[in-house]
Amino acid sequence: MNATLRLGATGFALIAICYGLARFAFGLFLPEVRADLGLTPSFAGAIAGGSFLGYCLAIVASAALVERYGPRPVAMGAGIVAASGMALIAVAQSSATLAVAVLFAGTSTGLASPPLAAAVALSVQRQRQNAVNTVINSGTSAGVALSGPVALYLGADWRLAYGAFAMAAALVTTAILWTVPKTRANASHVARGLPRFSADLVTLVTAAFLMGAASTAVWSFGGELVSRNLGWESRAIGALWIVIGASGIAGAMAGALCARFGVNAVQLASLLGLAVGIGLIGTSITTPVLVMTGGALFGAAYILLTGVYLVWGVSALPDRPASGLTVAFLAIAIGQTAGAPIFGSVLEAFGAGGAATLFAGIALSAGIARRRPLSVATS
Repeated sequence: MNATLRLGATGFALIAICYGLARFAFGLFLPEVRADLGLTPSFAGAIAGGSFLGYCLAIVASAALVERYGPRPVAMGAGIVAASGMALIAVAQSSATLAVAVLFAGTSTGLASPPLAAAVALSVQRQRQNAVNTVINSGTSAGVALSGPVALYLGADWRLAYGAFAMAAALVTTAILWTVPKTRANASHVARGLPRFSADLVTLVTAAFLMGAASTAVWSFGGELVSRNLGWESRAIGALWIVIGASGIAGAMAGALCARFGVNAVQLASLLGLAVGIGLIGTSITTPVLVMTGGALFGAAYILLTGVYLVWGVSALPDRPASGLTVAFLAIAIGQTAGAPIFGSVLEAFGAGGAATLFAGIALSAGIARRRPLSVATS
């Protein structure tokens, strides 16, 4: 296996652990966690928002650390934080401890993405970088898909599940030592501090923020929605997570699709899929078939959109790939930080159908933010 394949495989696995397990699996186990620890929907939303807030803080620090120390130590830090946070979730005995653990585990996602983008920039030929970046980014879907069978097998035993997730994180962290380069760019050629915000970056931030806010309908409350609407328990919800994760593998094509059809076309099509997916999962008149269809649309659309915004951010700051990715993913996470508690409150006030309809509309509104020029190349 050559260096590019090793880096791609390890990066894919780290993203699967940090995003799919440490961050998004919480929505899968939320009904059981709520029952065991007595959480209200509003408090559950606040916990989910706290996880996204931890991501926001971590991704800013990660980009700066990568530019100073190189990608390997920061990537290892992401794996260590993911393992520690999920281990703490597994043993949490109170809502306060759980909130701290979920926030801590969520910071691993912020730490993970910038060093991998920097590693790709250092190790992969320029014409292949967008493709490799979007393949690594699609690791989220693999982590989500993995959490589904765990829920099917373990049922309501969310503590054991998080213990297993923590062990997997430790194994991936070890692999980083042999695959992620330690080298950092020459200090005299690396820009420091905040990037200059062009009109292009402002448009990207707007689109990514709205998409991130809309996505919390499923990532934070998907299990709760189908539990309310269809009476599903953890095993059935696990099947939905498998569908979401498996369909998200389509996100590996984001780089190629952006090169062929342009950022705007791929973004608009994906936002439509995201909105329809949220609506099918959350509507009060849904059926099992509609939920699974919605899960497939949501999973593919979400990972495609994160790939679109990754390509957009890196191309907007080609001399600072870690910072370009950070701008895009930070905007998504800020949207999720705001969206999760708002969705929890709307769910309490207006029910599942009203909350899902509102957030599907938010997803569609992100399409107003369009990039100029209309396409981005992979070279």
